[in-house]
Amino acid sequence: MNSESDAHVIERLTGQNLPALPLGATNDQMVDISSLAGRSVVYAYPRTAEPGVPSPEGWDEIPGAKGCTPQSCSFRDHAAELRAVGVENLYGLSSQTTDYQKEAAERLHLPFTLLSDADHRFKEAMAMPDFEADGMRLFKRLTMVIDDGKITKVFYPVDDPAADAENVLKWCGDNPRG
Repeated sequence: MNSESDAHVIERLTGQNLPALPLGATNDQMVDISSLAGRSVVYAYPRTAEPGVPSPEGWDEIPGAKGCTPQSCSFRDHAAELRAVGVENLYGLSSQTTDYQKEAAERLHLPFTLLSDADHRFKEAMAMPDFEADGMRLFKRLTMVIDDGKITKVFYPVDDPAADAENVLKWCGDNPRG
């Protein structure tokens, strides 16, 4: 479990170049975020739940664990507005497998791709904050604005998952690419 301060996470990640690590995607492609031209937004989230399957023991008591579906739906609902302010690529990122993510992408009608870091290579290469629950290593909720493979802005912690896309939209509108 990572215990560094919120400010340190933001400071450490901002300005970092992303590692060249292709990630499996729900569109059956491999995506290397580091090689994407233009502005990208990647929101990392712990996990989406399967309908009818209970959450891990104590899930509701873990700060920041709940809210993955509202966060994804918020990005879904603001995807066109994000494109209008120059976001060329939008992705969700979790440590769940691509097969698991496909169910959520279809059920939530996401107009963007979810990326899988099931082997934790991306998380470890970037030393992204994580936590453990029910034997799973999961991302702490964090959103990155990336310009040409370099992190420009980090939103962390994301205390209100349902408002994450609106906050990112406002920042991108106020900070167009130079």
